Amino acid sequence: MPNHPPSSAADSDAHFLQRLRPSRLILPVALGLLVVGYLFWRSYKPGDLAPLAQADWRWLAVAVLVLAARDLGYIYRIRHIAETELTYRQALDVIMIWEFASCVLPSGQGGTGAAPFILEKEGIPLGKGLAYIMVTALLDNLYYVVMVPLVVLIAGAGLYPHEALQTGFVATLRVAFGVSYLFVTLYAGLMLYAIFVNPKSVRRLLVRLFSLPVLRRWRRTAYRHGQEMVRASAQLRGNGPAYWWRASVSTAFVWTARYAIIGCLIAAFVPMDSGTFLFIFARNITYKVILLVAITPGGAGIAEGAFPTFFGKFIGTATMTSFLVFLYRIVTYYLYLVLGLVFLPRWVTRVFGKRPQQNTLPDRT
Repeated sequence: MPNHPPSSAADSDAHFLQRLRPSRLILPVALGLLVVGYLFWRSYKPGDLAPLAQADWRWLAVAVLVLAARDLGYIYRIRHIAETELTYRQALDVIMIWEFASCVLPSGQGGTGAAPFILEKEGIPLGKGLAYIMVTALLDNLYYVVMVPLVVLIAGAGLYPHEALQTGFVATLRVAFGVSYLFVTLYAGLMLYAIFVNPKSVRRLLVRLFSLPVLRRWRRTAYRHGQEMVRASAQLRGNGPAYWWRASVSTAFVWTARYAIIGCLIAAFVPMDSGTFLFIFARNITYKVILLVAITPGGAGIAEGAFPTFFGKFIGTATMTSFLVFLYRIVTYYLYLVLGLVFLPRWVTRVFGKRPQQNTLPDRT
């Protein structure tokens, strides 16, 4: 019998897993470690790591608790936003694969682009999954929109690393920060419109987009997904204040924990008052703007290179700064690469079953 071409669903499965294959980790890991190695090579002096012996283990314990609380908050949030259609086991898998995708894919794509596919494999229709991801994106952006004015009040001009950058580059960073804030604000407004005002316009946009000659073959599918999104949007709008309150609070919780982790790690090795901790928290928001435009997977290399510029003044020696760069990336990046390699095969086995797994598992080379 002749071989039949694989279905579009099978193609989509294979493409997704191909993008997450373990061999894709080589470049970002090597790039990140090379930058950290260079920082140590350039800065190391005997005795500079002496503060490690006087580490405040209470702050290290707080850092671990913050990381755990952040992930538990993500698990609670996605399960709540998905209206408890996910079990806690499913929600755990979704978050771990989501974080893994964020580490493997370029920052511009991140795990958000993969999230609807992940939810679909957990039994949530794609259109409905898109609506849930729209909610997470909306709340994430609204957190940023609300927090930026607050951190500007906290840090003022110190929000930018004047002490480490030339005036011209600081001006460029200031413009980039302002443009990103404007873009996020506009995007959040569009999300509010799509979810609460006129979701049918999103459906029309999808149909028009997939009416283009190169995309016309998927027009019917796009219309169906648009219909599902309209129904899901109507359902979300009818959820009432309690749904949105819990989703908003959990979003504020996870992002506050995410931004606080750097301060916790620095405080473990450098005495710090509450004002300095808040200052580091504020500067972390401008630091994340750099990561948003990073073209490398998970911001590898760029995150390590920019860290001393933004936080070196709070740490002391360049060698200790290099150490904290490495420690920060271990707990926020390499940890999730390892967890992803543990969770991904189990998730594939569970959601694809034995037969599809033989055709779609990522290579291990």
